[in-house]
Amino acid sequence: MPASRTRAAVEPTRPSGPTAQSSRASGPLRRTPVQERSATRVRRMLDACAQLLDEVGYHGLTTTMLAERAQVAIGSVYQFFPDKRAVVQALTLRNLEAYLGRIAHRFETANFEHWWQAVDAVIDEYIDMHRTVPGFRVLHFGDVVDVHLLDPEKDNNGVIADKLRDLLVEHFGLTPGPRLDFALMIVVETGDALTRLAFRRDPDGDPEILEEAKTIIREYLAGHFPFNEDGQAET
Repeated sequence: MPASRTRAAVEPTRPSGPTAQSSRASGPLRRTPVQERSATRVRRMLDACAQLLDEVGYHGLTTTMLAERAQVAIGSVYQFFPDKRAVVQALTLRNLEAYLGRIAHRFETANFEHWWQAVDAVIDEYIDMHRTVPGFRVLHFGDVVDVHLLDPEKDNNGVIADKLRDLLVEHFGLTPGPRLDFALMIVVETGDALTRLAFRRDPDGDPEILEEAKTIIREYLAGHFPFNEDGQAET
């Protein structure tokens, strides 16, 4: 029997129905690593998962392959994760935390003259993660697995839009509300779609498409939130 089929055979069936939804709501880890040695093992598993996503994609990934790449026993994988979906979910949450951390750092350290420069920075960090973070251009924020990978009630891009809203409100004093939520939903969906197109056209991201994405988003936001003389959005 071919090795790929052997590996696929050991992959447990993911539960469906209320049990699966409960698992999504409670997070991907069966138990939180307490000791540093266990935390290091989990990090190795997530790193291995990211590498394998670039090589074989989500559907080609198995927990057996992951254990081999991470150099851990298969029992160690199941000690922390019920299946490959949970591993990928944990990796997605790690990527989300890294993305938000990058944006927060840019907001705190950059001297933006205009509010739209902050939006450009948000897009730039998303593009850079496609180029530099293993597995990210395959996984993005989880849609390849489940549009509700980050949250059982809200789709993945909706989660991203909410996180960006919170950062923009905190750092630029935008007024939260349905109008801002709707605009950021459009921005996230547009930016995500055009970034994916750019990386389909060019492994490093088609620069013309990426620049056009920024222009479209900037003009859209300017139409909804006109900039005052100080370059701040009027909400």
